Amino acid sequence: MASGNLTRVTEFILMGVSDRPDLQIPLFFVFLLIYGLTMAGNLGIITLTSVDSQLQTPMYFFLRHLAIINLGDSTAIAPKMLVNFLVSKKAISYYGCAAQLGGFLVFIVAKTFMLCVMAYDRYVAICSPLLYMAVVSPRVCILLVSLTYLYSLTTALTVSSCVFSMSYCSSNVINHFYCDTVPLLALSCSDTYIPETAVFISAGTNLFFSMIIVLTSYFHIVLALLRIRSSEGRRKAFSTCASHMTAVTVFYGTLLFMYLQPRTNHSLDTDKMASVFYTLVIPMLNPLIYSLRNKDVKDAFKRFLSNPCQSFKLM
Repeated sequence: MASGNLTRVTEFILMGVSDRPDLQIPLFFVFLLIYGLTMAGNLGIITLTSVDSQLQTPMYFFLRHLAIINLGDSTAIAPKMLVNFLVSKKAISYYGCAAQLGGFLVFIVAKTFMLCVMAYDRYVAICSPLLYMAVVSPRVCILLVSLTYLYSLTTALTVSSCVFSMSYCSSNVINHFYCDTVPLLALSCSDTYIPETAVFISAGTNLFFSMIIVLTSYFHIVLALLRIRSSEGRRKAFSTCASHMTAVTVFYGTLLFMYLQPRTNHSLDTDKMASVFYTLVIPMLNPLIYSLRNKDVKDAFKRFLSNPCQSFKLM
């Protein structure tokens, strides 16, 4: 099972978050709660931004798609992870591993560039408010989201193909709780130069260009805020960006820590903890970050609770 070419491998063994037997049940309930909150929060965002007439703006259109991506990201990882807490053999089939890696990459790359799109949206809203609805028109919104999904799918297919072109000759045990590029590269006994180079060039390029977009957008936003003479106006304008800035800082900081360090300095156990954060915890936190301090969303939620039938009639 663990020797020969990759095509002979029928399954991999996932070591999980911890190999301590006494922690499996407590961890199951912890991550079940996290996944449940992720589902509830992001489905809530999707529902409110779909049915409430006050939330039919580009900002909430992009937020809805970020919530969809958060759901996909967590669902690619959490169900199999939860099952493995309850079974003794934490196995995943060869094709299941490939599908999980592909799904994870689709949603993580989509999230990276959806945050860029949202930064651009805030840049136009604050720096060119009179042109906002013309520049960020419904057609442009659909185009930006479509390009994000198309690029993430292309990247996932390319990187997954590189990773699964390798062979394994001594072990099929993955030191992780899901099929990710770094532990799979560490597992291979064949020459990993080409797939490893492809993976890290892809990750580095995506991070570099997406961060350039975000930093450029916020540089101009800060300049625009400094030109606002009224402290109340400055505070109101900043409040529309604060949630996004928080989400961007947490997400990009974690990815930089994960992927832009030399392989010799990688600790897979440290990577595991970072992966828990950005695959499961961040998707749970995003609805809270974007909603709890957002008056429009809170008002929409109150309207939905007071008359849900009327809300759905508006769709």
